[in-house]
Amino acid sequence: MYTVAVKRDFVAQHFLIGGDWGTENFKHSHHYVIEVQLSGAQLDKHGYLTDIVDIERILNGLVAHYRDQLLNDLPEFSGLNPSIEHFSRILCASFASQLHAPNLSAIAIKLWENEIAWASYWLDLKA
Repeated sequence: MYTVAVKRDFVAQHFLIGGDWGTENFKHSHHYVIEVQLSGAQLDKHGYLTDIVDIERILNGLVAHYRDQLLNDLPEFSGLNPSIEHFSRILCASFASQLHAPNLSAIAIKLWENEIAWASYWLDLKA
């Protein structure tokens, strides 16, 4: 199985809802780092899982969409606590909907909200 990954960073804001998490209940910023990992058993005719330029284009678009935004105000977070778990799933689904590479078997997004805390979401493309 092959895996290729690309990483970007951005700053966005959120506040947590539905519980008492102290200062996390108030608007604050995170310096997020997103890593997309694409996996598959077969390379294309060029020896790629998919062209890194395509990965970068999609990832750059996602980062531009969320950069400097208050996540709570975005429709994709409507009714959700904007946790890194939900955020990683939303990012993964959005990335998967934009990439067309038939030889891929999985996409994973790993999202750090600081140097020590991350969440990931994995999507099986062959299911």
